[in-house]
Amino acid sequence: MIKSHKNIAGAAPIFFALLLSVSATVPVAHAQQTDRAKALGKRVKCMCGGCEDAAGLCTHGGGSFAGPCDTAKAKLKEIDDRVARGDSDDLILQSFVQEYGPSVLVEPPKSGFNLIAWVMPVLLPMLAFAMVCFAVWRWRQRAILAPASGPGISPEVLARIRQQEDRDDHE
Repeated sequence: MIKSHKNIAGAAPIFFALLLSVSATVPVAHAQQTDRAKALGKRVKCMCGGCEDAAGLCTHGGGSFAGPCDTAKAKLKEIDDRVARGDSDDLILQSFVQEYGPSVLVEPPKSGFNLIAWVMPVLLPMLAFAMVCFAVWRWRQRAILAPASGPGISPEVLARIRQQEDRDDHE
């Protein structure tokens, strides 16, 4: 019996070395190969419905599962394959837009109607500030230029008052 324990103890290092060499050759999870593929993965949304993260940043924390979901992994693999084929960034992104619509992009394209999404955050506060300045300027102008006024007096009434004053002065 003691002899069998020695055989197991001698086989254990060989078993672990074999296990380590096999695990080094088998990828545990799909990792993107190039920096370009990683950058493209950050420009495309996951589209799993459970998050609004980019596919390259998708992490579902908690529970028994943490890391990119299967949808994100599939997107990242497709990006890797297309980069390896030599497709351009625009072609890769356009294929995702054709499949899922423009909402697949993390940032809307800076052209056409989507240009409003890029311009409005800057333009609206500037426009609001200009309108407030104009309103204050107009308010101050009205306060300076507004004459004191009351009901208008007709010339006939004014003439009668002067005549009455003259009579009172002579008496």
